[in-house]
Amino acid sequence: MKIVIINSGSSSIKYQLIDMPDVEVICSGMIDRIGLETSNLTYVTNNVKLEEILPIPTHKIGLEKIAQLLMDKTVGVINSTDEIEAAGHRVVHGGSAFSNTVVINTEVKDKIKQLFDLAPLHNPANLEGINVAEEIFENAQQVAVFDTAFHQTIPVVAHKYALPNYLLTENKIRVYGFHGTSHKYVSEKAIAHLDKNSNIITIHLGNGCSMTAIKDGKSIDHTLGFGPMNGLIMGTRSGDVDQSVIFYLVNSLGYSLEAVNTMLQKQSGMLGLTGYSDLRDIEANAENGNVDCQLALAMNAYRIKKYIGSYSAVLNGLDAIVFTAGIGENSSYIRKLVCTDMDYFGIKLDEFKNEIRSKEIREINTPDSKTKILVIPTNEEIEIANQVFELLTK
Repeated sequence: MKIVIINSGSSSIKYQLIDMPDVEVICSGMIDRIGLETSNLTYVTNNVKLEEILPIPTHKIGLEKIAQLLMDKTVGVINSTDEIEAAGHRVVHGGSAFSNTVVINTEVKDKIKQLFDLAPLHNPANLEGINVAEEIFENAQQVAVFDTAFHQTIPVVAHKYALPNYLLTENKIRVYGFHGTSHKYVSEKAIAHLDKNSNIITIHLGNGCSMTAIKDGKSIDHTLGFGPMNGLIMGTRSGDVDQSVIFYLVNSLGYSLEAVNTMLQKQSGMLGLTGYSDLRDIEANAENGNVDCQLALAMNAYRIKKYIGSYSAVLNGLDAIVFTAGIGENSSYIRKLVCTDMDYFGIKLDEFKNEIRSKEIREINTPDSKTKILVIPTNEEIEIANQVFELLTK
């Protein structure tokens, strides 16, 4: 079964064409920096590797470009869209409506749309991917895999807010958690690597960032909550902020609620601190002496450290921390900032190993480090393919 996986992020699209159940990746690639004049496009098969810098203003245009490449007479890997039997879509927010992978229909799309306000950077892009895929891959079954599903095991003591009870029972306001596909994938890889059920903290660092406390393979706490905005400092999202700031902005400074929402979602985080949302730009400017960029990186790492301490307490022990996703896998600088002065938690970084690049699972801790420091490349697309295949072949 050929399954095309479409993973639309807030500023990126990852895609793979996978033959299941052999998990043979026929084609893969990515478009990042969507919305900028310098969007990056990659397209990789066994015989071809294309890289291009071009303006891609929207997710729709990016998805159309990917479809053109898949069916291109020179570099394409399919002759007809009829060869695609299923399209698997990452959807960030499933709310209380979805706790499992589902075949997409009109009702499912309507519910995804109803959750736009809770995931405004993601659910619209996810739905756009679904709509475009329905046009391009007409005969394929469209399937949604929800980021929130993995976190359904978070216990009530952690997922309930200290708000009036009816807001949970009647309005389903609670911690849902996100990036679940990634956290599930890398935690399973970590458990296999460690060869035992363990206390693990997975650290997903990209344009969106989150951490999960995982005990014996199950999510028990997570930095993101009702929507994907709190917790860590992200590319354009603020992460944790005192709620009083919101009331002050509205009541004293005259901001509208819409303006505050836009600020917290799209104008804050690393962008608000530095003027840049891409960590590669921030690190380059920090190295050249930009004080704002240096401080933003220090703040970013500090927030991660706070959650490592918190989750170590919740887990009552720590066997490993896992860095994953674009920044977690590739930024040795961030990993070093996070792991410095963490001896109390048994975290000791080997600086030489930290600089090595690899697509394989690797340990970057010193031999005497009580806590393993793992770098595990995430593959949300493989995880989505597994779930789609399992659903359609039951």
